[in-house]
Amino acid sequence: MEQLTDGVYALTQTLETDEGARAFHPAAVETDRGLVLLDVGLPGQADALAEELAAAGFDWSDVWAVLLTHQDGDHAGALATVVAETDAVVFAHETCARYVDGREDPIKGEGDRYPPVPVDVELVDGERFRTKAGPMRVVFTPGHAPGHVSLYFPDERLLVAADALTADEEGLQGPSEHFTLDIPEAAESVEYLATLDVETVHCFHGGTVAADSARIAEIAESLP
Repeated sequence: MEQLTDGVYALTQTLETDEGARAFHPAAVETDRGLVLLDVGLPGQADALAEELAAAGFDWSDVWAVLLTHQDGDHAGALATVVAETDAVVFAHETCARYVDGREDPIKGEGDRYPPVPVDVELVDGERFRTKAGPMRVVFTPGHAPGHVSLYFPDERLLVAADALTADEEGLQGPSEHFTLDIPEAAESVEYLATLDVETVHCFHGGTVAADSARIAEIAESLP
């Protein structure tokens, strides 16, 4: 667990695979109503999420809502378990909701889908949440997946990019080309993110890095 700023926490879930350990980085945001979880991880990862919340001094009873950045199983797979534990309100972009609630199967992934869960509130670009870190704005960033969103905290110059961007030991990088459905659309989303005043970016794959809008613009220019 890492505190990104007052009221925003980066969480880590680790999965052991044949190729070694893989880390995933959802987040949690404090509001007057309780915590909003930004993604929940793969099926079977709810216990790891609870352990990370405990490290920040929270438990399931503190969770008010889950905001899914998109439909992929590594972001939404544990949703049914988390909702059963918390009775959380579920938010997702209006384009994403049909893949989460079972009207359609998720586009990516192989084998059985994760359990469908109703989406209580369908989001659109620009909606805002009041949080302890100031306003949290929903930024529509399609390309990696339909209905993908990122979250922007203007008061803290903090961007939770989900899979619109990635990070590695060299710093902020572009979206994974292998797992991104529409690279040109993803490039347009990154170009838009470059217009935001940013100094810290939290990525679901790679974690948190210091990066500004100039670096995001460089990434946008490097994409097809």
